[in-house]
Amino acid sequence: MFLRRESLKQYIRLYPVTSLLIVIQLLVWAAMEWYGSSMDSGTLLRFGAMFGLPGLTPEPWRYVTAIFVHIGFEHLLFNSFALYVFAAPLERLLGAWKYALFYLACGIAGNIASVWLHRDDFIGAGASGAIYGVYAAYLFLSIFRKDLIDYQSKQTIRVIVIIGFLYSFIVPHVDIYAHAGGFVGGAVLTALITRFVARRQRIEAEAAGYESRDSGPDAG
Repeated sequence: MFLRRESLKQYIRLYPVTSLLIVIQLLVWAAMEWYGSSMDSGTLLRFGAMFGLPGLTPEPWRYVTAIFVHIGFEHLLFNSFALYVFAAPLERLLGAWKYALFYLACGIAGNIASVWLHRDDFIGAGASGAIYGVYAAYLFLSIFRKDLIDYQSKQTIRVIVIIGFLYSFIVPHVDIYAHAGGFVGGAVLTALITRFVARRQRIEAEAAGYESRDSGPDAG
């Protein structure tokens, strides 16, 4: 499930939303480096990073723009790799538009959690909240929809989630609140989506059953 054997052309055709997300964050990072530095606080804030500073309230649009802003090339590379390898299959499972909305919603949930839970001044940015929402979706599906994910991928997902949260606690300057918020948001959204899909399938099955009985021979 997570083995990427596609050529770049095939990848873009199969996963257009994921490809676009990667391109956007690459372009944002390049623009930040051109105008200043992606490590500079002023540049980060100018390009839409999230923040918690005394007497200031972040504008609503930052909850979205901060998803595409990254602090340094290493941060960008790590999240772009995670998107490229791990997020792509979810686009195929959900479909392009649902996946795009899911990804943004998880990123926003991560940023909301970051603002609510930080008790010190901070500047935060990155796609990690959205990516952890993707991890949560896979973990949820591996537990409750075992028919959708193969055994090897299930094991990979669990290892990724464990290592990801260990990384969040051990490595300094990692926004654990954004990671946790995105993860919880992803789990809740996946539960709602699967429940909606199951309900729709049940209604369609019942409707098909009624049509079958109505079209059958009359009984006296």
